Amino acid sequence: MLSQEVRALVKATAPVLKVHGEALTRHFYARMFRHNPELKQVFNQGHQDGGQQQQALAAAVAAYAEHIDDPSVLAPVVTRIVHKHVSLGIRPEHYAIVGKHLLASIGEVLGEAATDELIAAWAAAYGQLADLLIAEEARLYAQSAGKEGGWTGWRAFRLERKVPESAEITSFYLVPADGGPVPGYLPGQYISLRVYVPELGLMQPRQYSLSDAPGQGRLRISVKREGGVAGAGAPAGSVSNLLHARVQEGDVLDLAPPQGDFTLDEQRAAPVVLVSGGVGLTPMVSMLNHLVARDDGRQIRFVHACRDRSVHAMKAHINTVTQAWPNVRKVIYYETVSADDRHGHDYDYTGRMNLQAIRDVAVLPDADYYLCGPLPFMNAQRQALAELGVEPDRIHAEVFGTGGPGA
Repeated sequence: MLSQEVRALVKATAPVLKVHGEALTRHFYARMFRHNPELKQVFNQGHQDGGQQQQALAAAVAAYAEHIDDPSVLAPVVTRIVHKHVSLGIRPEHYAIVGKHLLASIGEVLGEAATDELIAAWAAAYGQLADLLIAEEARLYAQSAGKEGGWTGWRAFRLERKVPESAEITSFYLVPADGGPVPGYLPGQYISLRVYVPELGLMQPRQYSLSDAPGQGRLRISVKREGGVAGAGAPAGSVSNLLHARVQEGDVLDLAPPQGDFTLDEQRAAPVVLVSGGVGLTPMVSMLNHLVARDDGRQIRFVHACRDRSVHAMKAHINTVTQAWPNVRKVIYYETVSADDRHGHDYDYTGRMNLQAIRDVAVLPDADYYLCGPLPFMNAQRQALAELGVEPDRIHAEVFGTGGPGA
């Protein structure tokens, strides 16, 4: 238990961290990778280059300082971090390395403001947080290893099939190379995949949502090829491009066991509304396929937005499901429509998704709403649902990026 004096010292740094936190975390990562270059293989170097990882850590450190009196406020964030750490194989010994470089960085960046008392306070606060994360991660590791077909760390999987789903998204069907069983997982969860990237000279991990229902005897991920945006700080995805261009059927890839807290609530029998943008449809398809396989009769809405028909993934599958199951309805938005697009078959509405405009179809009484896609899309849909009177605890969200699966 942290003393009142320690909590006061840490909390007093929160305003500084909100302003200078990113400078601190940039310094921290540069320092850690300089002294421990082996950790470059644990961290997503694409997020390092683009600055997303530094921004995410800065926000997390500032939030921890601000809520040091009651860290339970951060429970949802901690849960997400724990799942991410387990998916990457973070172990207790890594915390000592991170703590060493974080405390050193505080001293080096803050200079004279980083008194011995402040560094000692942050050491105590970091130790408390590390103990909490290590305990939760141990629980998840034991859970992953204890289930049938389960494991921890990395396991070799063979690429059984590689199927293009759109101009940007390809599905990868993976089976254990050892011939063993595949563990069950919760619809909405993701796996970490690790490949060697020659251009970086490193093994690199990435998280990808599982895009099919559990119980198939294999794992499926559907990966968007990230082309990058010149001049916008968005580099091309080194792993997603490698998977699309170089990895072929029969190749062997390293996978970590399924993790993630963005999952379908199976304890409730409420209607389900699945709202996605772009490649955010992948966990939604997993949830949809699981729900129809159970045939429990609840009302389901599949609401999806994409740029145009060329990037509309899994269209034929979604059409088949909605035709076969009367309790399932789809609503598709295209930003741009071509002369060949068929209204009611390829798409239903044009422009950006507008839940207000389709409230009679997509907003159901007492429904649970699952949202997934880029952050601006997520924010817009969450706000729209709030304006429509949906209670916050009915809205479940997954953002693709440093906090969740991405390519």
